[in-house]
Amino acid sequence: MKTITVNLEMSSAVKKFVNITQKYDYEITIRSGRYIADAKSILGLFSLDTSKPLTVEIYSDDCADLLAELKPFLA
Repeated sequence: MKTITVNLEMSSAVKKFVNITQKYDYEITIRSGRYIADAKSILGLFSLDTSKPLTVEIYSDDCADLLAELKPFLA
């Protein structure tokens, strides 16, 4: 499992983030405080407080390609 922190303050960033995560088969979750959502769900992300940095948990050891695509969102 890999963990990164991202900023998704604008709704356009949320949409781009979800479009990227939906391309991958492994499980990806996103956390804001004590709330957790599926990182592939746009409704799930909008249910979180995106004004603060979010923690992304990637349940795969072979995710270098995903990490490269998420680089613009890193906090």
